[in-house]
Parts: sequence; structure tokens; C-alpha cells
Amino acid sequence: MSTRPSAVPVRAMLVLGTRPEAIKLAPVAREMAAGTQFEPIVVTTGQHREMLQQMLGMLGAGTRIALDVMRNRQKLSDLTARLVRELGQAIREQRPDLVLVQGDTTTALAGALAAFYEKIPVAHVEAGLRTGVIDNPFPEELNRSLIGRIARWHFAPTTAAARHLTDEGVPAEQVFTTGNTVIDNLLWVLAEGSGTSAFRTGARRILVTLHRRENQGEQMRDMGRALCRLAVRGDVEIVLPLHKSPAVRDALLPDLENRPGIALVEPLDYLDFAATLADCDLVLTDSGGIQEEAPSLGKPALVLRTTTERPEAVEAGAARLIGTDPEALVTWAKRLLDDPAEYKRMAHAGNPFGDGKAALRILGQLAEDFAADVPVGLTASGPYSTA
Repeated sequence: MSTRPSAVPVRAMLVLGTRPEAIKLAPVAREMAAGTQFEPIVVTTGQHREMLQQMLGMLGAGTRIALDVMRNRQKLSDLTARLVRELGQAIREQRPDLVLVQGDTTTALAGALAAFYEKIPVAHVEAGLRTGVIDNPFPEELNRSLIGRIARWHFAPTTAAARHLTDEGVPAEQVFTTGNTVIDNLLWVLAEGSGTSAFRTGARRILVTLHRRENQGEQMRDMGRALCRLAVRGDVEIVLPLHKSPAVRDALLPDLENRPGIALVEPLDYLDFAATLADCDLVLTDSGGIQEEAPSLGKPALVLRTTTERPEAVEAGAARLIGTDPEALVTWAKRLLDDPAEYKRMAHAGNPFGDGKAALRILGQLAEDFAADVPVGLTASGPYSTA
């Protein structure tokens, strides 16, 4: 039970290791730092060290602990073991009242598992996303399912995500539909107005991101060659921020480097990325978060994956799941470029992922539970009780 004095802030450890985690936890961290109800403890694992560094200034809360877990081309099993060990030590030293993890990364899974081992309750931001295929995306689908077995608070971005959780047996009183914090951050960044678009011409502007593990290798090379076929049109400008992964660069650089109509750029900081997204006409992506951001700005998105844990954008008509076949990539991109009616239908489909107030809902629920006589630990009622 929790009967905390109202003057004592809740010590909340926010665990993040990748750029998307920083983007989506930044609104939560900023709201915590701006008030008196929470004491944010930001722990970074450095899973995306260089890209993460670009984001830390947006958190509004100083990074208290920075871990050093990355090794060149290390195996997932080695990374996971190192993360659980070092995060466990950080939790023992800081003794937070709760641990917040976001999404489905290896950092998120390790943070939830380390907190469970230390008997600290876990809040899962962006809970309930599912494809139903355990290894696609890999390893994210398994990660988020496992976090769903550990978390005490499940902050689902949509009603469909919330339904996945209750269908799996999570008590309804532990599931909260909040919208997605990525919309909070995107609207905040665009309001700041300090980013610079990476597009340089007046041609039709296509933003491309490719990085997923399951797409790497020959499959990614084929998609890169398909981009070359689009560039030959002569009326498009393709901007592709290159992921730092050596596997991604090995797949894309040989065919795309110095190709007319294609600009390969280093990873953009988030201010510049948001400006570039706002400036584009069309998005081609295998990212998860961009499937949420693009509809907010009326940008049609072609999803270069065989599954998506964000079907709401597809169902709304704002995104289309086209798979990884290079012929499909070329066909659908040309259709949207050349068919104004089809383009308009997707661009005006709307955004199913929230109104930009998700962080306020998350903190409101946590503050309410810690202030009231409700179970907030591992002995909460339901199938996750350890009593």
C-alpha cells in the first residue's frame, strides 16, 4: 500500500538507451522536472550512444547515471546480460519508487527485468503494441510482450493497444489509454521552430529511413536499389539519414552513395529531423515511431515491413503496409507521386495516436496512485501478484 506524505516527491527512474526512447520519454521527463510531485532520475545506457547524445538536452532533467554497455557488433545476449547487471546496480544504489521504461528496446526489457529483480514496480510507456509474430519485428515483439508480464502500469497509446493487454489477462485497472508521447514531443519541437530541413531542392521530397534488423542484408540492398530507380525519375529528392549501424551502411552505401537525386546524410538531431519530416511530401520507412509522427503532419507513409504493431495508421488510411519487395516500393511510391487523389486520401486521413497530452495523463495517474491507498508494488491484484 502507498500512503506517501504529499510533500515527498516520488523518485522515478527513467531508463532509456536509444534515440526513440529519449524522444518519447522527453515529455514525461520535462513534466516531472517542471513540478514538485516527482524526482526524475534519468539513466542512459548508450544503446544508441551518438544518436542518443543529440537528444539529452530535450529531457529537461539532467542525466544522473550514464552507463557504458555497448561493444562493437556484440550479440543481443551479451548486451542484455550487461544491461540487466548494470541497471540492477543502478537501481540498488538509487532505490527509486518506480522505474519507467518505454517501448520495446533491449534497454526497456532489461530495465523492466532489473526492476522486477529488485522488487521495484515498473511503468511501461507505449504498452500493448503487438504484431502477433514473435520474431517480427525482432527482437522487439518479444521484448514488449515480456515487459507486459512485468509492468504494474501499462500506458497504452491507443484503445487497440489497451485491448491487446486486457485480452492477454492484464487487469483492466492497470491499463490506461493515454495517446502516444511521441506526439507530445513532435508538437513541442515544431513549436520551438529551431530545426532545419535536410531537403535542398524544389523537387518532390521523399524522406526514407531504413534500419530494422530483419531488413538488413540483401533485402535492404534491394530496397536501396529500388530507391535508385525512383531517383532516375528526375523529379524527386530523396533524403536518407543513415543509421549508425555498420550493417545498415554496408547494405546501402555501395549503391546509393553519390547517386543523383539521393542525399545520404548523417543521423539528424531531432529538431532537424522534425523539420525535415514536416518539409517532405512522402515517407518511406521501416521505423515504428515515424508511423505515428507522419500522420500528425499529413505525410503519407509507406511502411517497408511485413508486419506492423501500429495498425491504427494503416486502418485510418494514413499509412500503407507494403512489405519489403522492391517492386512494391517503386509501384506505391510512383502511385502516390503521380495520383493526386490517392495522395490526398492518405494525407488527409488524420492521426489516431493522440492529442499531445499523453505525458500529463501518465503523470496524473502515477501521482494519483502514489498519493492514494492503492497497491503500487509487485503485490497488486491480478495475474501478476507475487503474494
